Amino acid sequence: MSRRPVNPARHHSDGGGLPFLGSIHSKSRSSPLLSIGLLVVGAVLLICYLYSGSGRAISEREALSKIEGGVSCTLEVHRALPVLKKAYGDSMHKILHVGPETCSVVSKLLKEEDTEAWGVEPYDLGDADGNCKSLVCKGIVRVADIKFPLPYRPKSFSLVIVSDAVDYLSPKYLNKTLPELARVSADGVVIFAGYPGQHRAKVAELSKFGRPAKLRSLSWWIRFFLQNSLEENEAAVKKFEQASVEMSYKPACQIFHLKSYH
Repeated sequence: MSRRPVNPARHHSDGGGLPFLGSIHSKSRSSPLLSIGLLVVGAVLLICYLYSGSGRAISEREALSKIEGGVSCTLEVHRALPVLKKAYGDSMHKILHVGPETCSVVSKLLKEEDTEAWGVEPYDLGDADGNCKSLVCKGIVRVADIKFPLPYRPKSFSLVIVSDAVDYLSPKYLNKTLPELARVSADGVVIFAGYPGQHRAKVAELSKFGRPAKLRSLSWWIRFFLQNSLEENEAAVKKFEQASVEMSYKPACQIFHLKSYH
C-alpha cells in the first residue's frame, strides 16, 4: 500500500510524534471495510447452512441433481445406500452397480468397510474425471452394452443394483438384460426406475442413450416380471420398507427387489 506524504505542520499536533497513534487512525479508517467484510462472510455462511443437510431449505427430492432434465435414479442410489445396507446386511459386501454415472456409486461403496464393488457403464463415459478413468483402468468399472450377456460368471456378486438403465431399454432387450442381472447375482437384484411423468431425456442426450426414457407404471413392471419368471424378493421388500420408515427415507424413484436365479 502506498503511503501519503506526511504534512510536517500536522505531524506534532495530530500525533505528538508517538508512532502508535498513526496506527490507531489507520484502523479507524479501515473499520467500515472490516465490518462490510464480516457481513459478507456471515451471509455466505448463512446461505451454506440453509442449503446444507442441517438447515434444509429445499426438499431432498428437489435438491437431487438433475440428469437429462429429470430426476436421476443413480443419485437416488446414493441416498438409498444406508437403507439398503440395513435391509440387506451381509449381502452388501460384494456389489455390482449397473447404470450411468456408475463411477460415483462404486467410489462411494468402496469407502465402506468390508465392501467390494464393481460397475458397468452402459453408455460412453464422456468427460470422465481422473478417478473414474482410474477405476476403468483397474478393471473395476467396465463400459459394456447391457443388451448383451454380461462378462461375469453366475452368482459373481452378492447383490446387483441397477439404476437409470432399464428406462432406456425396450421390452425386447429388457427380456434379455434383467434375467442376465439375476444370473450374476447371488442374493438379489435391486432396480431403481423412474416414475411415469418424470422428464428424463433431452433431445441433445438421445445420441448417448439411443432413445427417450420410457417410464413405466408399477403395474407394467409387475406384469413384466411375471412374464419373465422374475420373482419379487418379499423378505427384502419388508426389510427395506421397515428400514425406510426408521430412517425417514422417501424414494424419488420406483424401487424393485427381485430374487436371483438359482
